[in-house]
Amino acid sequence: MNTHKSIGTRNESSLHRALKFQYTGSGGKTEIQTGDYVADGINKTGEYIEVQTGSFGPLKKKVKAFASLGKVRIIHPIAVKKTIEVYEHDGELAYRRKSPKKLSLWNLFDALMYAPELPLIRGVTIEIVLADITEKRVKDGKGAWRRKGISIHDRKLVSWHESIVLTKPKDYLMFVPFKRNEEFTASLLAQKADIDKETAGKALYVLTKLKAVKRKGKKGNSWIYVKK
Repeated sequence: MNTHKSIGTRNESSLHRALKFQYTGSGGKTEIQTGDYVADGINKTGEYIEVQTGSFGPLKKKVKAFASLGKVRIIHPIAVKKTIEVYEHDGELAYRRKSPKKLSLWNLFDALMYAPELPLIRGVTIEIVLADITEKRVKDGKGAWRRKGISIHDRKLVSWHESIVLTKPKDYLMFVPFKRNEEFTASLLAQKADIDKETAGKALYVLTKLKAVKRKGKKGNSWIYVKK
């Protein structure tokens, strides 16, 4: 009995759909059942394509299964600029605004910290897509309380800035702006990379798992890290 473990096209955002077709490409196929899982796509070279906009946690078993059969590319879009459009329940546009939240490639670790072992699987590539998106919201009373009942109905790709491809664990050294064996803390990483300390902590958790850095000890309440 096959278990359909896919996002499902009925709940698929326009952003997810656009990236799925972009990376599957001409000659590829989408929504392919493979064992107990459904791949977003398989391109003409046989590489499995998975578009993941949120946490990588749900991909753990799926990606491992696909990697036993061939190469896997995980596409992770990050909205460096987001426009929010809010509609009335009848479909009329109520207002449009720019999101004040600023994201960067470092937000990869928000998703990767829940499955830090994925880059260690042979044949797995993670590609970060930095893009501008529009998020459609509707005043339907069904959304989260923090949005006052406004639901997110769709996300659309507006423009594409660049992509960063990470194919091997050592590629993650790009996130360690220090010399080899140079000591640093999460606070120092946050300062040097111009990110908040929480993001730095998530990054260091993943980078330690990937053996890009290692803990050397403690100074007060702070862990000391070194680049390997």
